Amino acid sequence: MGLPRIMMASLRGGSGKTVLSMGVLAAWKARGHKVLPFKKGPDYIDAGWLAVAAGHPCFNLDPFLMGKSTVLHSFQHRAQSGELSLIEGNRGLFDGINPQGTYSTAELAKVLNVPVVLIVDCTKTTRTLAAMILGCRHFDPDLDLKGVILNHIAGNRHEKVIRKAVEEYCGLPILGAIPRMPSSHFPERHLGLLPFQEHPEVEKAILSARKMVEGNLDIDLLLAMAYAAPFMKSYAPAMVHHKKTGPALMNPSIGIIQDQAFQFYYPENLEALEKAGAKLVFLNALTGDFPASLDGLYIGGGFPETQAPLLAKNDSFRLALKEAIEDGLPVYAECGGLMYLGKTLFYQEEAFPMVGVLPLTFVLEKKPQGHGYTQIKVREENPFFPVGKVMKGHEFHYSRILNWDACEISPVFKMIKGFGLDGIGDGIVYKNILASYTHLHALGTPEWAPALVMQAEKHKVRYTQQSILINGKGVKPWTETLHP
Repeated sequence: MGLPRIMMASLRGGSGKTVLSMGVLAAWKARGHKVLPFKKGPDYIDAGWLAVAAGHPCFNLDPFLMGKSTVLHSFQHRAQSGELSLIEGNRGLFDGINPQGTYSTAELAKVLNVPVVLIVDCTKTTRTLAAMILGCRHFDPDLDLKGVILNHIAGNRHEKVIRKAVEEYCGLPILGAIPRMPSSHFPERHLGLLPFQEHPEVEKAILSARKMVEGNLDIDLLLAMAYAAPFMKSYAPAMVHHKKTGPALMNPSIGIIQDQAFQFYYPENLEALEKAGAKLVFLNALTGDFPASLDGLYIGGGFPETQAPLLAKNDSFRLALKEAIEDGLPVYAECGGLMYLGKTLFYQEEAFPMVGVLPLTFVLEKKPQGHGYTQIKVREENPFFPVGKVMKGHEFHYSRILNWDACEISPVFKMIKGFGLDGIGDGIVYKNILASYTHLHALGTPEWAPALVMQAEKHKVRYTQQSILINGKGVKPWTETLHP
């Protein structure tokens, strides 16, 4: 199938490829092209910015979480709905979790058979860049490296020296030379950009990236490279079907807390919930009310610490959520969601009350406490996954549990890879909630969405029958309704 596509890669993380990718997406969009953005890896923040720039959801492509065949099928399925696709790599071109680079940007590029443009950070260097680019060409001859973008150029003289060296020694066209942008346009926190949800002037920032690209990059040549991408053979792997053991489709309402505190949701995860039969209800834990009619709840990750005063202030939401959990509401929570369900959150020497269903006190440290891919094995009973199930995910958190030793909690998951709660385990169960530091992707763990929807259906049946009993009418036990 003809799927115009291009990949933006770099020699290392922090080279500016996300900002340049945003600029290209915004420039192409302004010209009337329907461009679909993709992000390699498990990243939420960069994907969010790419989505805003393109005016279209950004989908993640992660061979570690999903497997190469699922990545290929997901890309082909998504890419057909647009005119062309832009894929942003992550970290350095050949970087990965093992020496072979099995899950690197370069390997993904070969799986997708996509032309690659290399963005190089020219800060405090000249001719050495030619050696590094030439090394990339020879390191993997099967990689379709098409061109180079010079980023963070100091001036005309700087550009002239680098351009001549690259063109003479590397045999690759230079698509443009980008001067250093003011950091105020795209402030950073932790190890990357500030989430767009917290940026004071998102549209202004996107426009600045677009103008920088339009004034310094040959976007027509880049577009031509995308349209010259090789033909892709259609690939459709065997789909995994999960047999429903509960009632007929009931369309349970599953709440999604999505605000400045909780921002990290893969579009595929939300789609998977809807495909499994859920009706999604979006909530704001900062200023909104918690509805009494929910059948389930999904709390994603984010930065609850930066919004801790508002989360604590909205005590009506917290108390209503706690009451619903005590009444059996199924809840799946990841990272920031885990912190929110705890008792107290310490941030910048202040203590903020959270929901309080878990007896945990969290504190934010200056360095990451868990960062990277995880692999977990289910070792305890829980509402969502069978014992013995092995899953792949990722974690990124600066928080740790201050009172872990005193809690005497047995984690549900055993850490095969990663840190989790304490370097040994992850995942805490209380009634019908499961909360962990590990983030899961629905394409890598296809059992996740049906399991959450199933629990929501059970809760809906239970709640409905309780209401009927209150009105004095007899009904069958809810277990018989689920399994007639």
